[in-house]
Amino acid sequence: MAKIGVIGAGSWGTALAVLLCQNGNEVILWSHRWEQVQYMQEKRECDKLPGITLPEALRFTGDMEEVVEGAQLLVLAVPSTATRQTAERIKPYLKSSQILCSVSKGIEETTLLTQCGILMDVLGQKQSIGVLSGPSHAEEVILGLPTVVVAGAQERHVAEYIQNCFMNDVFRVYTSPDIVGIEIGASLKNVIALAAGMSDGLGFGDNTKAALITRGIREISALALAMGGNAETLSGLAGTGDLIVTCSSQHSRNRKAGMLIGQGLSPEEAMHQVHMVVEGVYSAKAALSLGEKYQVTLPIIEQVNQVLFFGKDPKTAVRSLMERDKKSEIDVIGW
Repeated sequence: MAKIGVIGAGSWGTALAVLLCQNGNEVILWSHRWEQVQYMQEKRECDKLPGITLPEALRFTGDMEEVVEGAQLLVLAVPSTATRQTAERIKPYLKSSQILCSVSKGIEETTLLTQCGILMDVLGQKQSIGVLSGPSHAEEVILGLPTVVVAGAQERHVAEYIQNCFMNDVFRVYTSPDIVGIEIGASLKNVIALAAGMSDGLGFGDNTKAALITRGIREISALALAMGGNAETLSGLAGTGDLIVTCSSQHSRNRKAGMLIGQGLSPEEAMHQVHMVVEGVYSAKAALSLGEKYQVTLPIIEQVNQVLFFGKDPKTAVRSLMERDKKSEIDVIGW
């Protein structure tokens, strides 16, 4: 049994806190809103996951020192845009022996750093940092539906520690040393899911969705490889697996936002209607900048940026993709 602090009481942070608690760990869940802490303490419910009773053993706090103090593992489940600020708040109380696990997905627009990159930048290279990612919606994890993910870290023992804390008979965890591949897959799939949602909103069919997913994973893989990631990672859970579920699931906030945009709403209106953070919107610009930095062409991501930030009509964006110059599907295969 481990003492674990989960920082971030949205649907994902809460679902993981419940999972960790059910695994026999001593878990405390932190929220930046004291009214939410009080609500969860009194009602044993999370407003983001209606109908779910939270375990009696699960504790709640709004005090950062309390959640960090004595924890062997800290799970960071805040929105990607709040990761740097949260890391700065954690830093005064953190010890070098503590392991951090990021479960957020996104790229920082100003620095082009992934979530683990931000943590390393704020907390130092010597801090043990890992990531947990894969096809895993909170709404299904909280119900105990079979889910398979991957834990990544530079050090094997860190990945295995995270694996041991999370894994049970309905939540299977693999390990990997490829943090770059895992995090690029996790971040960029949200951008592709926006495109898939736009396709659904426009009334396009399965052919279009399959094309977006397939060509989307090509874009994600090309960038990840240019950044030092591994191709096998992108064909696995953190790449193809996460992309499929995010592009097709009713639970996907990125797909839902894209669908609303495809139906005629502005990006701002769509985000407001989703009522949750749409990570793909915040990662889209950064993804395109990474493509420019590493000289990788990202046509789908480029068109998503055009729709989100330059007012391009989604149907016109699809036409731009279809009318690109002729080329081979896979350049490395010769005749």
